Amino acid sequence: MTKTEEELVDRLIDLAFAEDIGDGDHTTLACIPEWTRGKSVLKIKEPGILAGVEIAKRVFYRFDPTLKVYEIMHDGASVKVGDIPMIVEGRVRSLLQTERIILNIMQRMSGIATMTRKYANLLEGTKTRVLDTRKTTPGMRILEKMAVKIGGGANHRIGLFDMILLKDNHIDFAGGIAKALERVHTYCKEKGKNLVIEIEVRNFDELQQVLDLGGVQRIMFDNFTPDMTRKAVEMVAGRYETESSGGITFDTLRSYANCGVDFISVGALTHSVKGIDMSFKAM
Repeated sequence: MTKTEEELVDRLIDLAFAEDIGDGDHTTLACIPEWTRGKSVLKIKEPGILAGVEIAKRVFYRFDPTLKVYEIMHDGASVKVGDIPMIVEGRVRSLLQTERIILNIMQRMSGIATMTRKYANLLEGTKTRVLDTRKTTPGMRILEKMAVKIGGGANHRIGLFDMILLKDNHIDFAGGIAKALERVHTYCKEKGKNLVIEIEVRNFDELQQVLDLGGVQRIMFDNFTPDMTRKAVEMVAGRYETESSGGITFDTLRSYANCGVDFISVGALTHSVKGIDMSFKAM
């Protein structure tokens, strides 16, 4: 992780502690003596792709640096029912107070990694990579995008700050493609920003305008059919990276990849995912 990513993750973890523990886990404090020690095991209850191990370790150590984590399986591993990827030993109070936090994180991340792996596998043999989007759970974006990478996908921009993406609304409000691109280049020059510039096109007329103007690194074909996409890729002719987006499903993914696009963005990787079932129980 970068320093910025580490800071975001630690802030999320601290929020999770505040949200779940508040002024104390009174159930645990009432019935478990302070220095009682024990072990808990993470047990898989549903097959999938494991994700969140490194984050879980960060949760444990941030809450109680004396905990010992025995990592048996790593992020990205295929898991089946009954697998035990992790054993944690230490103060029982700490094990009980971190249980739900690490499960919430790992179940969600593993669900995303599992979904992404299915999409990535479907693209094998093509040049195309599946991308995530900004359709993420508020506050959990960095973890969800980590899970996409663990599953074999690639990250699009993290947020509004690390890439310029001119979408239809930007273009319409700016008064057209030419004005939008001119303003973007002026802004980047004035602010000293060296950002990747991507632009969304809705039809062949807009695509031709972009090709005539240049000044971008990637062109996104929004809601194009596979036949339209094939023609668009031929028009671009390798001058810029290409991306397909808008209503693309698991069933139609391969047909777009076969058109030769570099990337396909799929919001479903993060916005419509079921967590992988697992438990964290006393050993």
